[in-house]
Amino acid sequence: MSTVLTPVVEVPAPARPGAGLPGRAWAWAWPKLLAIGLVLAVWEALVWTGWRPEYVLPGPATVLAALAEMLGTPKFWQAVATTLTRAVIGFAVALVVGTLVGILVARIRPLRLAVGALITGLQTMPSISWFPLAILLFGLNERAIMFVVVLGAAPSIANGVISGIDHVPPAFTRLGRVLGAGPLAQYRFITLPAALPAYVAGLTQGWAFAWRSLMAGELLVIIAGRPSLGANLEFARQFSQADRLLATMLVVLVIGMVVDGVFAAASRRIRRRWGLSEA
Repeated sequence: MSTVLTPVVEVPAPARPGAGLPGRAWAWAWPKLLAIGLVLAVWEALVWTGWRPEYVLPGPATVLAALAEMLGTPKFWQAVATTLTRAVIGFAVALVVGTLVGILVARIRPLRLAVGALITGLQTMPSISWFPLAILLFGLNERAIMFVVVLGAAPSIANGVISGIDHVPPAFTRLGRVLGAGPLAQYRFITLPAALPAYVAGLTQGWAFAWRSLMAGELLVIIAGRPSLGANLEFARQFSQADRLLATMLVVLVIGMVVDGVFAAASRRIRRRWGLSEA
């Protein structure tokens, strides 16, 4: 009996509505625009109730006008540059320290038994509680701020590395040994790539801790001749400039959201490559 082979014709999947670039951009933007609109509406309604005098709680229009004025001053951009420079340097140091500590703790069992719980304890410890010790050790200078930023971010990064390595399937490691990969090659080509999703999650959390630690540090450690966003917040509070205080807070919020969005985009891309989410 002969078998008749029927050719298989692939039928392309119907295009999803809004699948193009404008549609994706709109799908990404409209929830954020809606959230901003709701916040502004609630804010304005709270001002209208007279719950606090307007010189204490100004409305959105007043704060946005103050923000526009600040954006036109060189000193404001110097403050932004100082804060971002501190954030990049502190996070980079925390990235190196946290990654190395995470790899060592994940693979050396006695070291994990010794300091594994300590890393989690450091992660849960409020960053601001380190500043009295940092000021005592280093004084009111950049090193005190960097000390606390690194301590705030490194434990989260280390825990991300540890969690990622712990969840690498043992079959991957056995396959690497069968293919002749040595210990360094296994880490370079098998373990670390497989642990990447958890590692990026640790980086995201580490950035959040670093940014919060930095803001606390700039509020407490004000260095002459080094304008910063934290110093601007403190000066606005001291001189009762509520509009400038809230405008600076908006800048801090936007910077944190933008960097977090970069990490979120990287995480989505990695999940797609690993087959953990739809394209």
